[in-house]
Amino acid sequence: MRQQIEDQFETLEGAHDFVTLLAETVAEAKRELESDVERESASNVSRRLDALRIALYDVCKLEDHVNRTSRILNDLRMLRRILLDERGKASATQSAKLEQGRAVQLPPNSLLVDTRFVVAIRKSLAA
Repeated sequence: MRQQIEDQFETLEGAHDFVTLLAETVAEAKRELESDVERESASNVSRRLDALRIALYDVCKLEDHVNRTSRILNDLRMLRRILLDERGKASATQSAKLEQGRAVQLPPNSLLVDTRFVVAIRKSLAA
């Protein structure tokens, strides 16, 4: 079992798949808690309702963290493709722009990358 879990995180893709499953599970738990809060709102048991609201709050925070983690993994996968020239022709175009010192248009919600940093990494990989 432990080996199987370790294998899942050997690649960014494996970690991203795991985080995607986790996000689906958290979203399902959130929906269930929301329905429980709605149902309990009609009753007079405030202690149970308070506990459900705290649980819902924590699940919302967890959902936010999982979504951020997913975006970070996407950014890392994209950066790896750029650095290892896995993008083929598009990568060659981006490399030319980087060498000229112009910024490369990155997708929304991606990491802000200093193009000088990417050029330095490329040169060290080429050496």
